[in-house]
Amino acid sequence: MADIRLRGLTKRYGNVTAVDSMDLEIPDGEFFALLGPSGCGKTTTMRLIAGLEQPTAGTVHLGSRDVTHLPPQERNVAMVFQDYALYPHMTVFDNIAYPLKVRKVPRAEIAARVKEVALNLQLENLLERLPGQLSGGQQQRTAVGRALVHRADCFLFDEPLSNLDAKLRFEARAFLKRLQQDTGVTTIFVTHDQSEAMALADRIGIMDKGRLMQVGTPLEIYRRPQNLFVAGFIGSPPMNLIPCRIEVTSDRARLSVNGMGLDVTPFRDGIAAAFPGGGEAVLGIRPEHLDVVPQGEDGVFGAEVYTIAPLGNHVVIYVRVGDHLATVVQFTDDVPRLPRKVGLRPQLRRLYLYRTSGELAFSGLETPQAEAVAP
Repeated sequence: MADIRLRGLTKRYGNVTAVDSMDLEIPDGEFFALLGPSGCGKTTTMRLIAGLEQPTAGTVHLGSRDVTHLPPQERNVAMVFQDYALYPHMTVFDNIAYPLKVRKVPRAEIAARVKEVALNLQLENLLERLPGQLSGGQQQRTAVGRALVHRADCFLFDEPLSNLDAKLRFEARAFLKRLQQDTGVTTIFVTHDQSEAMALADRIGIMDKGRLMQVGTPLEIYRRPQNLFVAGFIGSPPMNLIPCRIEVTSDRARLSVNGMGLDVTPFRDGIAAAFPGGGEAVLGIRPEHLDVVPQGEDGVFGAEVYTIAPLGNHVVIYVRVGDHLATVVQFTDDVPRLPRKVGLRPQLRRLYLYRTSGELAFSGLETPQAEAVAP
């Protein structure tokens, strides 16, 4: 097992920069997720770690070794691909055993190690089957078995759950999480599915356009998205991001949203420090921290109900705030009956203010006044 350190890691294809000067440290034994939209560079990063691609610049360290220019077979990493990459003409036994046969491990040891892995993955009764005779979940476990059998220093998973149906995906998440906890092997898991990353990882790195936008625990990223990209990417539905204008006087603070004012005086000092003299900003508020109230009440801004989506244990209410579509989540199994015009009251200690350039400037939860303001 080993820690992973990337220093200035860069990969360019012509004029396209797939990975841009990445610095990242993953401690020994951590389950780390690389999360981001398609084309953001997360799979390229994994392939650079595995040795399947060579960097344009920067270094890759596994434990005490600089493996930047070593071929894949000398890095002692195991990779599970999105399509599992099983050999269709080989049995489950031979697919799992393949890395050991390539390394010319004695036949008796191969049999013992494959049997051990098969028992751990509940594949012992499937060893003579071909991949075409397996379910999606069984194929996935076979691919994981092949990764486990040669006792790699780290596991690299490239969207291994995307081909499974919803029920199997939930089961596979639990399986992979328990497997990593039991083995303690450093693991990088690439996905575009935030729910997978949040459920599995000790820490998450969010990528966009080849760059790491934020690294932290799932809770840290959810509670404090550091920029507009992360705020709009994490959460289901994601955070509402609404343009606003900040007005600050000697004793008051106010946000103007869609022509209506929202009094945020309890946070006047923090907002004034972040936006001296006020100005344009982006208000961030998660859907579960917005309350629908009658229009015209104090401390609200106006909205128009667009549609309502019941989703079992919660309801998503889509509303228009000026030219912007926003969402409200209510945790109820009853579909509310609402007038077309409503008011929205944000929970003030849960609001975020971002600069128009994208950086987080103010968070209600991080100010001394937060505890004194009703949630």
